Amino acid sequence: MFDPVIAPSGTLLGLLQRGRGDGTLHALTAPRAEALAALNHCVLSDPRHDWQVENRSLYYARLYLDLNGELDAIEAHLFDPEDVLDPEESRTGLALAVLGHLASYGRRDALELLRRYAACGANWAWALDELALRDDDAGLRSLAAPVLARFAADAEGEAELAAAVRDAFEPRPWRLWAEDSRESIATRVRAAQETGCFDRWQRQMRPTGPRPGWSVRAVFEWAQQGIERGAALHVPAARCLVAVAGPEDRPEILRAAQDGTDGARCTALRYLADSNDPAALDLIEAAVTDGTATVMEAAVDAFERMRSIAAVDRARGWARRPDALGAAAGRMLACRGGAQDSELVLAALREAVRGEGPDAPTLWTLVDGAGRLGIACAAPVLRHVYRETASSHLRGRTARALAATDPSFATGFAVECLWDCEETTREIAARHAETGDARVVEQLRRLAADPAEEAEVQTAVRSRIGPDAPAM
Repeated sequence: MFDPVIAPSGTLLGLLQRGRGDGTLHALTAPRAEALAALNHCVLSDPRHDWQVENRSLYYARLYLDLNGELDAIEAHLFDPEDVLDPEESRTGLALAVLGHLASYGRRDALELLRRYAACGANWAWALDELALRDDDAGLRSLAAPVLARFAADAEGEAELAAAVRDAFEPRPWRLWAEDSRESIATRVRAAQETGCFDRWQRQMRPTGPRPGWSVRAVFEWAQQGIERGAALHVPAARCLVAVAGPEDRPEILRAAQDGTDGARCTALRYLADSNDPAALDLIEAAVTDGTATVMEAAVDAFERMRSIAAVDRARGWARRPDALGAAAGRMLACRGGAQDSELVLAALREAVRGEGPDAPTLWTLVDGAGRLGIACAAPVLRHVYRETASSHLRGRTARALAATDPSFATGFAVECLWDCEETTREIAARHAETGDARVVEQLRRLAADPAEEAEVQTAVRSRIGPDAPAM
């Protein structure tokens, strides 16, 4: 899947793609046709950079309800011939999740569409999982025959069926079908369930990797073999060293960290950093200077895991370095530094935004650090990140940091955050949004009454509008 193209943050489409609360507020005041066109664009062309962790489905489903939106565009997308040519979950997953939420809100057309797609669509397993949470027993039983017909009755087909049953996210349909009154269906599903259980047991009985009694050298060789076949094994290999290495092995581990193979060097650096070895910091600095890209990345990761006072002190000296180690030092100070490190963290935050933009991965830690340290001077940069980032998770973390650094947050961004796509962001807003705004009170009441809302959000809402809450 290609990276999505995100529209400018000042447009309706850009706001909806980002999942911002202002997207909903603007859509409700825009011409309905324009709002629905932007909404359909988002649902049919998933705008998330990481669709497996960022939330959008409930956000878009609520907007469909508010706009009384038709589902014709979703239907055409699901049953397009491309569904056969591109069966990847990322093409249809968001649309199916939106339909699932709409079905839970009582939209019968969404439920029927899910049933049809589960019967004949390429991403049928996702649709079945959505139905498992919302459909009744009769509706699920009606899908048994078309779903099982996907699997041939030969050995290969039965193995594929067993894998599908074993890997199902929601087991409810398969349990119903195992008790189906039609013997041909029940017998086949029960056999698949038994095969799946046996497969899991076999995998547990065939562990791979290090065995008791391995030497330090054997662990290093195993890590190097992983690199040669494209698998990074230095993290589990470092854990293995904890079990097999003794004090007498330290010289060999130090040599590996200094000039071993890439696999051995990465493993040794991780092991020494995790054990707070006094030589670890110097070896990490050397690895960043003369190591390969693989070794440099492992060294930086190992450094960021360190918790010692010595590591924090070293970070203060490295924070202004114009390389990966300098960036890691800024992140370490953001996580574990003190008030005296505020200037270094702020400088790292500004440099990251200036050099890498509002979606830089390093911003997650730096934004958290700005909030943790209460760096008031960071508020303008944080507001820029909030507006421009395409990551709803980063925006949520930025909202939390703004709540700690920006006096205007309660009457500004906190208001729109009540409509945000991420539940953690809505929770922050529920705790901070100024209730003098009539929209805030109305939305708090709506969230409190919405059965689809997360418990943490509703707890925060009750703290503002419950019987023990301060008067609004």
